[in-house]
Amino acid sequence: MFHHPGDVQVTADPTSYRASMASPFLELAIDTPSGERLLKVTNPDRTYFSGLPEGRGRKIDLVEYYLSVADGIVRALRERPTVLKRHPEGAQSEAIYTKRVPNSRPPWIQTATVHFPSGRSATELCPVDIAHVAYAVQMSTLDFHPWPSRRDHVENPDELRIDLDPMPGTDWDDVVEVALELKAFFDELGIVTFPKTSGSKGVHVYIRCKPAYTFTEVRHCAVAVAREIERRRPELATAKWWKEERGERVFLDFNRMARDQTIASAYSVRARPQATVSAPVTWAELPDCQIADFDIWTMRDRFATFGDVHAAIDDVAHDLTPLLELYDQQTEGEAPFPPSFALQPGEPKRVQPSRDKDRPKQ
Repeated sequence: MFHHPGDVQVTADPTSYRASMASPFLELAIDTPSGERLLKVTNPDRTYFSGLPEGRGRKIDLVEYYLSVADGIVRALRERPTVLKRHPEGAQSEAIYTKRVPNSRPPWIQTATVHFPSGRSATELCPVDIAHVAYAVQMSTLDFHPWPSRRDHVENPDELRIDLDPMPGTDWDDVVEVALELKAFFDELGIVTFPKTSGSKGVHVYIRCKPAYTFTEVRHCAVAVAREIERRRPELATAKWWKEERGERVFLDFNRMARDQTIASAYSVRARPQATVSAPVTWAELPDCQIADFDIWTMRDRFATFGDVHAAIDDVAHDLTPLLELYDQQTEGEAPFPPSFALQPGEPKRVQPSRDKDRPKQ
């Protein structure tokens, strides 16, 4: 635990840091595999989370949380271009999505250049150790949104992400039921899956894959999975892009796999008063847990006891051929892209179904 004023030495595997208090900032010395990194944390006592007991939702508590789960958060972000979701005035303030790392960054900060559908590019933070994470938290980053690819193969994802988003009229139990259906489907294919709470209201399921596919191909895999789960559980799950067609079902958001579309990483802290965390869990745990079970304090204790329960996520990189074949077998064709994209080959008209005058009457 951090105490101030004064100096303290905290040691944890795989990192340690020393901190000295000099109002209004803290100076941290963080041990990394590349050596000690010095970092100044300004306004350490500023309240970031109003839903926690007094003195437990400060900026320094957020920094300490990420240091306590260093192995897990670094595994989730390592060498991935990362968008920073910043809240300079705390979780209640408006988010600032930061894609471009400041030019005034320390010399040890590593980056990666990415290109967007608009044709523009950005130099994004590319974390390689816990000091990079702490640097981002100093800039008031709450949650991290990494690309599903790494800097050595930015255009070829090595991570398939399935985002289960509950629509109005559904609840957590519905999300869990769809997640378990998803697991059963992937089990049939011999594909290992890793679930986590979103920290907000849904569930994310991750699969490591070979970096041998384009963004379009990996997105097609997500589309195929969403349609298959809807086919299996039409009363509970939907792959419909237009909200008016989803009904009271859990939406499998395939466009989280579109290029430059991201979701909060494992161990990311969400902008909620209670400082809930996107928590990696095992499949056995998922039916019995709730979003509120995991915050920046309970996750510290959990990580100290169990470590990263997704530590094996990099052990296998799957071939996605079965999912691509499933997409080709499906008759629906291309699915709508996010509105920020230009109209893609084979994509249907971007017209809300109820306003499409050419749509056949049902």
